[in-house]
Amino acid sequence: MDRAGPFCGPLRVRPRVALLFVSTMTAPARGTGRALVSAMRPRQWVKNGLITVAPGAAGVLSHDNVIGHVIVAFVAFCAVSSAMYLLNDLRDLEADRHHPTKRRRAIASGQLSRPLAVTAVVVLLVIGFALPFSIRAPGGLELILGIYVVISVLYSLWVKELAVIELVSVTSGFFLRAYAGAVACHIYVSSWFLVVVSFGAFFLVVGKRSSELSHVGAGGTRKVLAEYSAEFLHSALTLSASVAVTGYCLWAFDTSSTGLSSIQHHIIPIRLTVVPVVLAILFVMRDSESASGQSPEDLVLKNHTVQALLLVWALLLGLGIYW
Repeated sequence: MDRAGPFCGPLRVRPRVALLFVSTMTAPARGTGRALVSAMRPRQWVKNGLITVAPGAAGVLSHDNVIGHVIVAFVAFCAVSSAMYLLNDLRDLEADRHHPTKRRRAIASGQLSRPLAVTAVVVLLVIGFALPFSIRAPGGLELILGIYVVISVLYSLWVKELAVIELVSVTSGFFLRAYAGAVACHIYVSSWFLVVVSFGAFFLVVGKRSSELSHVGAGGTRKVLAEYSAEFLHSALTLSASVAVTGYCLWAFDTSSTGLSSIQHHIIPIRLTVVPVVLAILFVMRDSESASGQSPEDLVLKNHTVQALLLVWALLLGLGIYW
């Protein structure tokens, strides 16, 4: 584009340079350190809280050695997942610069250089895969981390454009986090636990896609949205919610060694956890399908009703297992 300068003739600016200039001007001013932390997406680390579910449900979360293992697994997943976020931003650099909001990201805006981002990816991966050795659980936990990295890379390169398959790919990230907590603490997990985590995570992922479709439509920046209809996502949301609720009820009411109610003296609080679980799922379904709704992730982080239901669930579960 051409513009007249105050002391010379027309000023010729290359489009890519101009776009980078605009992106930098619209991005919040950050130093290198803050830009790096922003690119690591610490807000997403809340997902790694799933690592506490298996040891918490097993009643061993209060044990000193278990707490240490959980912390190590949590930090390892934070490091590896942040490395994947950086890698994804590096791959989508040019596309992000054309995006109305993603152009403010640290790498797209030029506030974090590509060489530094690549270095951060390597360092974070080394930290993530080295930490399991400190708790003498390198085999299982490193295998889970490795599977997570492979799926994340495949998702970034190819899978994110495949309808339905991309839903399963994102769901696997939640499942691997929950299973990592069991592996790090050497805990046996029941089939009910696997069912609840798998379909609960699938429910959240479908809910997010439903919210995105309501907000931006099929022509949004996520290409795979064009492959979905509101009716299909509604059916998938209902199906996953039904399986998740059924699995959780069976898990909560099961008095055998595979169920939460195997703690015979405190069955009532555990079974009452079904109420906040069902209410939270209904609330997420209602909001995900409304035109002004938030994604499930934002509901957990910002919505006080959902947060209150999660707190009630945690209190009842803790009362039943640890009291």
